[in-house]
Amino acid sequence: MDESIKKIALLGMGTVGGGVYEILAKQKPNMPAKIGCTLEVAKVLVRNKAKYADKVPADQLTDQWSDVINDDSISIVVEVMGGIEPARTYIREALSKGKHVVTANKDLMATHGHELLEIAREHQCDLLFEAAVAGGIPIIRPMKQCLLGNDITEVMGIINGTTNFILTKMAEDGMEFDDALKLATDLGYAEADPTADIEGYDAGRKLAIMASIAFHSSVTFDDVYTEGISKITAKDIRYAHELGYEIKLLGLAKLTPEGIEVKVHPTMIPLQHPLAAVKDSFNAVFVHGDAVDDAMFYGRGAGALPTGSAVVGDIMDIARNMQYHCTGRIGCSCYQSLPVKDMSETRSSYYIRMKLEDRAGTLAALAGLFGSNNVSISMLLQKAKEGNTAEVVIVTYDVLEKQFMDSITVIKTMSMVKEISSIIRVHHA
Repeated sequence: MDESIKKIALLGMGTVGGGVYEILAKQKPNMPAKIGCTLEVAKVLVRNKAKYADKVPADQLTDQWSDVINDDSISIVVEVMGGIEPARTYIREALSKGKHVVTANKDLMATHGHELLEIAREHQCDLLFEAAVAGGIPIIRPMKQCLLGNDITEVMGIINGTTNFILTKMAEDGMEFDDALKLATDLGYAEADPTADIEGYDAGRKLAIMASIAFHSSVTFDDVYTEGISKITAKDIRYAHELGYEIKLLGLAKLTPEGIEVKVHPTMIPLQHPLAAVKDSFNAVFVHGDAVDDAMFYGRGAGALPTGSAVVGDIMDIARNMQYHCTGRIGCSCYQSLPVKDMSETRSSYYIRMKLEDRAGTLAALAGLFGSNNVSISMLLQKAKEGNTAEVVIVTYDVLEKQFMDSITVIKTMSMVKEISSIIRVHHA
């Protein structure tokens, strides 16, 4: 192979960009042996050049996109800016000019991934995005390549480190949500505005990307049902432990005869399930295929170097493809057009914690109402009593979401029901 130099433009120099820059510098001596060429950062696009003057040589720094797009010597554009615009425009223009692209942008790929992959195909370019899901954990490439001999029917996992850290602290230290969130913020696990993490939006974007690849059908973020962890209490976690469960924010994508299910929500999973043991900011993803059965991918889901590792892996993959003149060989794999099921048509078991008036006939009336909506009760426990109010925990059998929610709507109107404190879905498999 020709041990040439492949020039790179880095768009953004934040946490991930800094990690990519550091790894590229460290790996430079080994590149000829690893990929048959050397990778060289030609340009680093930033908003404020002065901010990075002590980190990046002046001849590499630019605040003008034209310095990147009009430089024909740059063959690989690495987008680590985040957000939809101008990232989308930059990637479209780069691909249209025949430049290969690596991105870590889950927001963009979950919304416009299909469009961008089509542009890459038209121009026989590589568009790789391993870092857009689960940080340093390899999951996109394994599903696109290593597991291609499988019909994948389910992908589920913990794909947001911030929420997993919060739930871990609530479980192990008995912290309430607000205190655990403050700790996560103080330690740098949570952003100043943590909404995308704690409300499930970040995980929802990652799940949309994984579902599209797993089921070969386009799934966007708008298709994903999302529910966050802000209503989870230390009491719910304690009761879950008593019942033999751990509470985790899970992303669940499932292929059914009626279509694709994609949902992110707090979930009670059995303590013996491997995901129950995934703690702190770690991520883990389960993939079920008809040939491989269950495969689990575990590791750091975020951070400068873990995410940078995934980005640099993609860059090296593209450089190797360029050396062998085989770019554009693995593009969009969405050759099907499957429906995405409405959340109301999915099935689950449920944990309900409520406060009831403590008088004769209350539980019988409650059970009767559930029964009239085809909701069967698996477990009913009285946990506490204050005056004439009893706290009750109910776990249902598997039921259609619509039927369960219809029951809850009626139950809320019953005079004997003082409060529905928590509703959490239960995963048994």
